[in-house]
Amino acid sequence: MTIKVFTSGRLRKAQYDPSSQQLDLHWDNRAVTAYKHVPQEVFRRLCSAPNPATYWEDRIAEEYPKGTPMAAEPPAAGTKDLRDLFGGTDD
Repeated sequence: MTIKVFTSGRLRKAQYDPSSQQLDLHWDNRAVTAYKHVPQEVFRRLCSAPNPATYWEDRIAEEYPKGTPMAAEPPAAGTKDLRDLFGGTDD
């Protein structure tokens, strides 16, 4: 899996899986949008675009079918869940 982090704009991170051709876009509002059947060249152009959010709007949003975002990465070792910090129950 290839990951590109953007430091400015609405789009914060793009994850691309070449084997499944799935593109997950992580936005500044913490939403994740997934697209299927995205060629690797489109991901490459997104990563090199001067404004990735505009490239997404123009070339990806209406062009490729939406999918289910890939599973989130497991928490890093040593991190705590909110239940660990605040003591919650699983009722």
